[in-house]
Amino acid sequence: MGMPDQRPVSSTFLDRAASSVGVLWRSARSLAQFVREVAARVQRPATVLAIAALAFVGAWFGMAFFGSAERPVGPVETSMRLVPSWHGESVLSIPPLGTLTLDSHNSPIELQVNVDRINQDAARRIFDDPRILGDLESEVIRDVRSGVYATAVRGLVAGALGAMLVTLIVVRRRRPTLIAGGAAVVAILTVYGVAGLTLNPRAVAEPKYTGLLTGAPSLIGNAQDLAQNFDAYSKELVRLVTNVTKLYDVTSTLPAYQPSDNVIRVLHVSDLHLGEHAWDVIGSVVKQYSVDVIVDSGDTTDHGLAAENTFLQRIPSLRVPYVWVRGNHDSVVTEEAMRQLPNVVVLDGKVKTVKGIRFLGAGDPRFTPDRSNRDIPAETEAVAAQALALTKVAENSKPEVDAIVYHDSAGAAFFDGNASLLLTGHAHKRLNMMLPGGSRLMQEGTTGGAGLRALEKSEPAPIEMSVLYLDRSTRELEAWDEITLGGLGLTSARIDRHQVTPDETPSTPSPIPTPTGPVPESPLPTPTITRLPTESPSGSPSGSPSGSPLGSPLGSTGSPPPGGPPLTPTPTPAR
Repeated sequence: MGMPDQRPVSSTFLDRAASSVGVLWRSARSLAQFVREVAARVQRPATVLAIAALAFVGAWFGMAFFGSAERPVGPVETSMRLVPSWHGESVLSIPPLGTLTLDSHNSPIELQVNVDRINQDAARRIFDDPRILGDLESEVIRDVRSGVYATAVRGLVAGALGAMLVTLIVVRRRRPTLIAGGAAVVAILTVYGVAGLTLNPRAVAEPKYTGLLTGAPSLIGNAQDLAQNFDAYSKELVRLVTNVTKLYDVTSTLPAYQPSDNVIRVLHVSDLHLGEHAWDVIGSVVKQYSVDVIVDSGDTTDHGLAAENTFLQRIPSLRVPYVWVRGNHDSVVTEEAMRQLPNVVVLDGKVKTVKGIRFLGAGDPRFTPDRSNRDIPAETEAVAAQALALTKVAENSKPEVDAIVYHDSAGAAFFDGNASLLLTGHAHKRLNMMLPGGSRLMQEGTTGGAGLRALEKSEPAPIEMSVLYLDRSTRELEAWDEITLGGLGLTSARIDRHQVTPDETPSTPSPIPTPTGPVPESPLPTPTITRLPTESPSGSPSGSPSGSPLGSPLGSTGSPPPGGPPLTPTPTPAR
């Protein structure tokens, strides 16, 4: 027998080995290709995002610094620019008076208009020929429209060039640079389009005015400086209100709500707490706004002491009727002192007509100048009982009551539907809401900036008051201005205008427990609960009449908590 042929075996082995190597090689190449593709896909979004970020930065830089257009608007010279912003709004700056802000559109871009100077030639022509004023409004509208268009074009070009320049500097490649420029053009045009589609013409009816003072106010710093320069501080607040009010005059040609001669101007203040600076501000607002009547919803003093009555002597100098109710920091001694003032009208459970407005109100059933000694359930029941008694008077009043004034908003739910306006205070926080029964609750903040308590916190409470515009024939609210000044030692100011809208959604306040005992037919004239530092919470001390300020110390601290559950609107948009 011969030896077997080994060649086929060797050939088969080599073929199989070569095949295996080929498979491994092709697998390795496929894996490498896959890795490269994954890497490319991961790198490409990062590159795109990087180019987009460069384009955004460049566009913002170009629009902010090179997109400004100088345009005449009537007799003034302005500079306009459109810049990216998180909030779509239009801002008019009138140095040194302040700024006017309009919530004009919902698009991430802001129109900034700065009044640079007055064109003396144009102003002289108006002075020489007053007939020019007849065509001035239409001229201003045309100038503003053409100025916005020119600013938009300039902003588009500046934004595109800025995006391309920044991308070119960083990437140094032509294609990404062109892509960045094109993307910037598309993005800016899209933002312009959204702004046009979401334009809100009603924004001019509810502008926000802001004014800042410089110079002397900056010298008023810590509490020691404030005490030493208090008179100067009060004068600066007056000047601040005057300056911001002048801004209204400058912008009076806007197609917004303009109070007519057929309105009654009511100034609502509350919780002065011996804030001496408040009188100067109130006096300035009375003069600037031609206020017809002031309504004070209580806590004018701090401890109800007879010595504090000297604080009230500034009221006659305001020279307008001053409608007042007693707060929980005011005593019967305070009320008696208020009755002696010639222009003060004390609300004591009876309807009183002042400047054509039928007011109804009653004093707070508590005299609680000290926070350390409280009986909240009993106080809440007292507030509710007094509110229900006041409601009975309102229900039986013919003709109907126009405004109910009560210190604590906790009674608002009982008043709802018995007056169109409910004016309150106490909580040191502004609140405005329509109630289901058709009444509008207007809770004012602290006009005295919480008094000297403002120095106890890192951020003092703001000084707040509101001017209400009521139709003289119907006594219905048409609009109101919320005036807010920086707290004690600060000198910023803002005025927010609001108009009554028929489609406002009512909000339901938190309920307050109904009193368990009998409710009197009319409000009680004196407090039923007195809390002084020397008392136990179970009742009033013997020998001290309810509401008497005797023995009340000067060391009371903190602002009073509400006498009942706080009002919380239902989850509806705030207005």
